[in-house]
Amino acid sequence: MTTEPIRFDTKIAVLLRADVAPWQELNVTSFLIAGIAAAHPDLIGEPYTDADETVYLPLLRQPVVVLSGDRERLSTTLGKAVSRGLATAIYTAQMFQTGHDEANRAVVRDVRRDDLDLVGIAVHGARNAVDKTCKGASLHP
Repeated sequence: MTTEPIRFDTKIAVLLRADVAPWQELNVTSFLIAGIAAAHPDLIGEPYTDADETVYLPLLRQPVVVLSGDRERLSTTLGKAVSRGLATAIYTAQMFQTGHDEANRAVVRDVRRDDLDLVGIAVHGARNAVDKTCKGASLHP
């Protein structure tokens, strides 16, 4: 077992809008990370087992950076992520009003990218590309 820090070639970042409620931040983060993990199964590690041989589900193999910004920062970051071809997940304010995945996709489908009322985005890709894409966002408090 190695205990030395590992520097990953890729990075996962979540950018949350600064004016949403704490419960919404947690909800949005969960949904966004699920999207990244579903699109990139290689990011998932091995199951965990404790000393009693109880098996637990695997987790992401690398840390997630959580950032904060205003509406404009989220929109700008989304544009950069798309233009750079980064894997991107989004969550819009309208999705808080729906009750299931099909309805979530419908409310996103009705709005042009530049008009999305983003409350969170997640990006995954090469470390430098993610850093450049998220430049200007603050670490989440």
